[in-house]
Amino acid sequence: MTIPAMRRAAVGLTVLAVAAFGAVTSTPQQAEAGPKPVDVTLLALNDLHGNLEPPSGSSGTIDGQSAGGVEYLATHLAELRAAAKKKNTVTVAAGDLIGASPLLSAAFHDEPTIEALSMAGLDYASVGNHEFDEGAAELLRIQNGGCHPVDGCADGTPYRGAGFQYLSANAFKTSTGRPLLPPYAIHKVQGVKVGFIGMTLEGTPQIVSQEGVAGLSFADEAETANRYARELRRKGVEAIVVLLHEGGTQAAGGGINDCVGMTGPIVDIAERMDPSIDVVVSGHTHQAYNCEIDGKLVTSASSFGRLVTDIDLKIDRRSGDVLSAKAENVVVTRDVAKDPKQTALIDRYNTVLGPVADRQVGETTAPITRSQETLFGTTTGESALGNLIADAQLAATDDEQDAVAAFMNPGGVRADLDAGPVTYEEAFTVQPFANNLVTLDLTGAQLYCVLEQQFAVNRVLYPSSSVRYVVDPNGTTGGAADPCAGTRVVRGSLTLGGVAVDPAATYRVTVNNFLAGGGDGFSALTAGTNLVTGLIDLDAFVAYLTAESPVSAPALDRIRTTGEAA
Repeated sequence: MTIPAMRRAAVGLTVLAVAAFGAVTSTPQQAEAGPKPVDVTLLALNDLHGNLEPPSGSSGTIDGQSAGGVEYLATHLAELRAAAKKKNTVTVAAGDLIGASPLLSAAFHDEPTIEALSMAGLDYASVGNHEFDEGAAELLRIQNGGCHPVDGCADGTPYRGAGFQYLSANAFKTSTGRPLLPPYAIHKVQGVKVGFIGMTLEGTPQIVSQEGVAGLSFADEAETANRYARELRRKGVEAIVVLLHEGGTQAAGGGINDCVGMTGPIVDIAERMDPSIDVVVSGHTHQAYNCEIDGKLVTSASSFGRLVTDIDLKIDRRSGDVLSAKAENVVVTRDVAKDPKQTALIDRYNTVLGPVADRQVGETTAPITRSQETLFGTTTGESALGNLIADAQLAATDDEQDAVAAFMNPGGVRADLDAGPVTYEEAFTVQPFANNLVTLDLTGAQLYCVLEQQFAVNRVLYPSSSVRYVVDPNGTTGGAADPCAGTRVVRGSLTLGGVAVDPAATYRVTVNNFLAGGGDGFSALTAGTNLVTGLIDLDAFVAYLTAESPVSAPALDRIRTTGEAA
């Protein structure tokens, strides 16, 4: 029996890969006449993103306190289990546990994070979009174990797989129509059954590289949840929890346990879910909230392991219905003892990684941040660090592939650069996805279409220094069917190297493979031809830092509004 199998047997896990619905809930008054309800505690987290060590800067604080780090997370989880009845506690997560991770985890294909969470007692997790960063086969390896097919077992020890079960109800193998992973699990607590349905957001193919989701299709979140809820009820499960990697955002001023003016996809999804679903543990937006939406408890624990959501359920012993559900987001403070097993794990991987991580690759004259300027209204534009990365990508492909422009997606810039020496680890933290650069041909008309699509998908690309154009805040935005019909970009204003772009001419343009595949909704880029794949984006960034140091923040003058241009 494998270690993951031993662990699943120990927690009494029954994983069933099939379909769900509805709930007939007893009232507390009716329950008082019968046996005492079963108290079940769920400990939930989301969007850890491989942050084994305490995150730095603002990413390492929440609710006015320093927070995060798996050494402290494991201790807090143990204390919360001790405060509840340990055998009545289930630990769950809502995706993006790995991917976009710091170098300590990413250098080993996130195996350290899976090991850490397994030791910390995680039972079930939904699959987030970042779990697909390296493709379906790699996700299955992460679940089941085995050395990486290319890099082997980089730390010299065998990788045994996850000691918890990933659940993926709405990611289907296109060839068979079957789920990639078990869609749900049934967990028994003192004789009552609790069903856990796991899923990621339906829009995963738009935010993950096409290689990452090759051979997969993604279904509607609410419809999928309702389908498997029906199946669970047919199996006698009335207490149903959805672990969903999709979320929302509170209005300004909402605290970690508030639900002020909630907006975002989670609201519509929860409202369309069947009443039989009692709890939705959500994520993806990196927000903290504690809500009741359409009679369902809906929670999120922010990101990076800074919070744990402590969810208390009372379940009727006879009917299996949830009588009450309440939650509290608890800060993972750093004033508790470190878990020694987690410390040993971190030390082991740091020892292997050390010489690579600490190598200086460049220097900055002042901090270079990813903060975006406001282009108009709520639309954001350039950032100094984003521009710098675009410059690095152009430098890596101008002579090699005759590129005359480069564009970088905002979501791919994950951290700021401090002033002074830049280490390889710091550069990696800025660009952790290991995307390849792709240089392709676009006509001038297609290039204008790409720029118009920025406003249809509400993501303005960071341009290289060769690019200049003007935006009209009063222009129209093209629809999804025809983004080229927009009039935000002033025709005739786009120049490359100071020369006006001819709509009929062809230009070599560099983006990363995520964008080249239509990522972030940039379907216009898929019209590119003569694609040539080049360096990993991080390698291009490191080479540029080394060659150009000391580097300074580029000016934010590549995109102007009509008011500025006048």
